[in-house]
Amino acid sequence: MQQRRFKNDDYNTLLKYPRFKEISVEFLNKTIKAPDAASLLFLNHELFGLEIYKFTSKDKKPIIIDCGANIGLSIIYFKKLYPDAKVIAFEPDKKIFDYLQFNINSFDLKDVTLINKGLWNEETTLKFFSEGADGGRIAQSDDANIVEIKTLKLSDFIKKQKVDFLKIDIEGAETEVLIECEKYLDNVEKIFIEYHSFIDKPQTLSTILSILENSGFRYYIEHIGVKSKHPFESIKNYVGFDNQLNIFGYRV
Repeated sequence: MQQRRFKNDDYNTLLKYPRFKEISVEFLNKTIKAPDAASLLFLNHELFGLEIYKFTSKDKKPIIIDCGANIGLSIIYFKKLYPDAKVIAFEPDKKIFDYLQFNINSFDLKDVTLINKGLWNEETTLKFFSEGADGGRIAQSDDANIVEIKTLKLSDFIKKQKVDFLKIDIEGAETEVLIECEKYLDNVEKIFIEYHSFIDKPQTLSTILSILENSGFRYYIEHIGVKSKHPFESIKNYVGFDNQLNIFGYRV
């Protein structure tokens, strides 16, 4: 399956390629660029292998909002699923945004709006940890590789229109963003949230689930990413997170 999306030689190169080094490969017969081979393989597996964003819509031109678009594989997937979809995508990291623009242009995708800003509970400027792949997030006090990003409010993009699919994968900012836009979530048909639990900070999973329930969603949850084999003995962490969950919100 993976080799069918990449050329065989490119796929084998990706498996051996060093981390955080730019690579250009053929993907679905188009040239794409990525800053990190391991992240590219992981995204390909999740999006085109497992198809975690697969959804059905009665509208042939669904409105999709992609919060945390990274290098654009999610957008490419959405446009393969619904070629006439209208996509609004946010990616705050300027370096990653450059890859996003290149890849969307390579596929010559139409009705895609790319916004080089993050999402938060207000329009402001924040310090951002640029991991160099798919793990960038709001900076913590002990982080290196800090850049500044500008932010917008998600409510401004969902309060006046029906949204068929809302994807929120913003590396720990999801709770603040959902609280800010909660009263407009009635306009959203389906929602995907990647929940991140920060080490030594209060966990906010209950807040997110309460927001979903109050907005009329049922939800399905699966564990991904950081996993501790014996959590009573030790908790593993990665870039400041000690737990990650995929949350799928849907209406019945």
